[in-house]
Amino acid sequence: MNKLAKIKNKIYGLNQLKQLVDQWKKDYQQVVFTNGCFDILHRGHVEYLAQSADFGNRLIIAVNADSSVKGLDKGSSRPIQDEYSRALIIAALSFVDAVIIFEEQTPLELIQQLVPDILIKGGDYDANCTDKSNKKYIVGSDVVKANGGRVEVIQFVPGFSTSKIEERIKNS
Repeated sequence: MNKLAKIKNKIYGLNQLKQLVDQWKKDYQQVVFTNGCFDILHRGHVEYLAQSADFGNRLIIAVNADSSVKGLDKGSSRPIQDEYSRALIIAALSFVDAVIIFEEQTPLELIQQLVPDILIKGGDYDANCTDKSNKKYIVGSDVVKANGGRVEVIQFVPGFSTSKIEERIKNS
């Protein structure tokens, strides 16, 4: 199989991914889950995702669908890249095991279906927050914790964000 086909094969639908996660768990592998838009992949994303991968044996990345990004108040120009392009770029990272695109505003349904061992979010969240109305609350953290898993927060790399990159491009 050629390299591009191997990358494309890391992008899954929900039923396929559920079967894969079940197999990983039978093999006693720790399944890590995180999500995001990943509109313009940059150093901050790569460091965040690489650190996420270090928490377990298998890393799943849920990528917001275009319609989901539009509902996240990221600006009228977003997403810059379409959902499949963003998923393919994430899948190309060697430490990523699976990518799934989700339409909903949050990945709660995916987390409920996949029940990862470790749920990871970026530094603007709080792993201990239980107030679902608080912006620092990590969606799905209750599901993961109730099933014996844990929730982790990884600090951002200062100065790196898609919004800042987009702003620099517009101003140059």
